[in-house]
Amino acid sequence: MLVSRDIESVFHTCFFEKFNTVLMGDAEEPFYRASVNSQPARIEYRHDYISSALHETAHWCVAGTERRQHDDFGYWYEPDSRSLSQQKIFEDVEVLPQAYECLFQWSLGRAFRVSADNLALPDYDSTPFQNRVLEKVFSLLPNIPERVLCFASALYSLRFPNTTLTLSQHLQECYENHCR
Repeated sequence: MLVSRDIESVFHTCFFEKFNTVLMGDAEEPFYRASVNSQPARIEYRHDYISSALHETAHWCVAGTERRQHDDFGYWYEPDSRSLSQQKIFEDVEVLPQAYECLFQWSLGRAFRVSADNLALPDYDSTPFQNRVLEKVFSLLPNIPERVLCFASALYSLRFPNTTLTLSQHLQECYENHCR
């Protein structure tokens, strides 16, 4: 059975040497701590939740070199209880990281669900947001960015070590099945 420590190990293998960054669970809230005095940067994810680890890794994959020099990549975060207009801004920012997270989840053979991350709008229909995320996933499939591809490939190899399908074939199949 796959556990969050497996995800941390895959991340370490893929990225520690080149990016001096570790993925660590058991946090109360997700947070990115930039490297200080050559200490590794830390991507902290909630408790031992695999989905949180994959989501926070997705944000790290979005962040460029400059952003990775700042705690939480130098971004604001509006917590739960956003207004409808704030929710739309949140979703604009979240399309790409959630598309990356989707690729990671599918690489592990797991279902993906978008997260509107806002309990203050209980009747909110996140279908348009979900559609935007899936459109982004589809646009990424032919040319997945390097760090995303590295991590997704390693996750896929961990979960499906004896498969005959390539990662690309697997992700395309997941996309088609999800859209049915």
